[in-house]
Formats: sequence, C-alpha cells, structure tokens
Amino acid sequence: MVPPFDATAAPSAAMTPPATSPGERAEPGLLAGTRAVFFVSDSTGITAETLGSALLANFPGARFERHTIPFLGSVTAVDAVVARLARSAAQGTGDAPIVFATVKDAGIRGRLADAGAVVIDLLAGHLTELEAELGATAETRAGQYHGLGDLEQYFRRMRAVEFAIEHDDGQSGRDLASADVIIVAPSRCGKTPTTMYLALHYGLLVANYPLTDDDFPTDGLPRIVAPHAERCFGLTTTALRLSQVRHERRPHSTYASLAQCTLEIRRAEDLYRRTHIPFLSSATRSVEEMSAVILQSMNLRDRPRERPTP
Repeated sequence: MVPPFDATAAPSAAMTPPATSPGERAEPGLLAGTRAVFFVSDSTGITAETLGSALLANFPGARFERHTIPFLGSVTAVDAVVARLARSAAQGTGDAPIVFATVKDAGIRGRLADAGAVVIDLLAGHLTELEAELGATAETRAGQYHGLGDLEQYFRRMRAVEFAIEHDDGQSGRDLASADVIIVAPSRCGKTPTTMYLALHYGLLVANYPLTDDDFPTDGLPRIVAPHAERCFGLTTTALRLSQVRHERRPHSTYASLAQCTLEIRRAEDLYRRTHIPFLSSATRSVEEMSAVILQSMNLRDRPRERPTP
C-alpha cells in the first residue's frame, strides 16, 4: 500500500479520463449470468469499491464483472463513461449495468442518473442528511477522504508502516517497547499482511515475530518478545491449510509437509495457552476480520496516541 495521491489538488489532465481512455474502449462480452458492475468516483474510487463490494458480498450466488473508473472530474468526461455503460448493456446479457458512485458534483451525478444504468449513489443522500443535522453545507471538493487530510494522522500512518517494515519477521528488536501489538505466529499464518493492514489503516505500531524450531522447547515466549508479553497476540491456522500455503512457496519440502505443519501449530497453540496470550485462527478469516478481532481484544480502538509525529 502506498501514500495516498493528493486528490485535494486542482484537477489536472492526469486526473480526468481523456476521451480516448477507459470511457471509450469496447467492453468484452459478458459471460452468461454475469452482471457488469462499475465503481465510479471523482477521486480514487477506493470508497466506491469498498462499499460497493461490501454490498455485493451479500449475493454470493451472483457473478459480477467489475470495472473501476476513478478521477471522473468533469461533465465532459462523464459522457464517455455514459457511452461505455450503454455499450456494456448492449454487449452483455441485456441487464442494465450496476453503478456504485461516489461523486460530489451534481452535474456529473445527473448525467450518470440518465445513463440507463442502475445507479447506487453512495454519498448524496447521506450528505444531505448530515447537512440538515449539522446546519452546514458539505465541501464539494473531491478526494478529501483519501487525500492527505489530517497531516498528523497521515504522518502517524506512514511512521507505522516504516515501523512494520523494520520489525517484520523479527528482523529488529529495536524499540519494541513502543509497539502497540506484537503478532506472534509460525511462518505463513498471516503475520505480515495483518501487520501492514493495522499499520496503514489504523496508524498502529505493529511488530511481528516468527515462531521457529529455534524457539522450542521453551516454557515461555521467545526472549526478544517476552518482556512485552502483555502486547503479544498469537495467530494459528489448521495444519492442512498451512501445508497448502507453504507448498506454494517451497513445494515438496519438509517445511511444507503436513507433519511439520502439525507440529508447529500444536507447539504454537500450547505456547499461547501457557503464556496466556490471546490468539485466533487465520484459516477462515480475512485480514480485515483478524485485524478487527485484534483491535477489540487488545483494546486498541480508542487508545489515545501521544507519540510525536515525524
């Protein structure tokens, strides 16, 4: 994940889809039973993708072909998008495409509404309710949520990412006392993705440590993390799932064998129980779900942060 694009700057040619780019290319024919879905935004498209995908996830039996159109900065540019939506309907199953939109400009929203698509506006209604409640008019400038925004929060997130990189896989023991949480787990249980997610999305200082054969037998946590036991959180998985994941990295190795994975999972879970650190299985959970459990279990959601920003 990368520092956000400064969408608070004035729109430029790079931010507005030219007439010959996405809006004008031909859509491939849809497979039977597949519905075209477009995430359309005047900024990065991240919010439209996230909220739209969350809604679509409630229909697991449906098939969707997804397209994202970000930085829709003018009524002129939306004409190409409207034409693309019309082509998508004509070349597809005959069903109107579904559009999830996060667009502030009323003119662009109006053109999208007339495009013959099923348009789900993810902003307008909620902004109107908030304007009425707060007695204020919403800012019309695009890209504020995924722009730089609050610089203090932005720099905290960047520092958290740097901390996560330095402390990935037990590479460094420096300043572990500053960590909000230390994720402990056997290799390939999801430590690094969860670490990076917590750092980038929440600005938390997260380290992770891999449990290896060198750490056993032991009665307590590995020496480097033992002084910080109250901030440790364990991950586990099923031996079969771990073996499958490891086979992708080192096929037909002892490291990926079911026997080795069974041993490592059993040792790790025994260690978590002996040392009374909370843990969960990553076998059937997404990074987002694991992060939410860690935040709740470690009381990190509302913890005040008094660290100086860089």
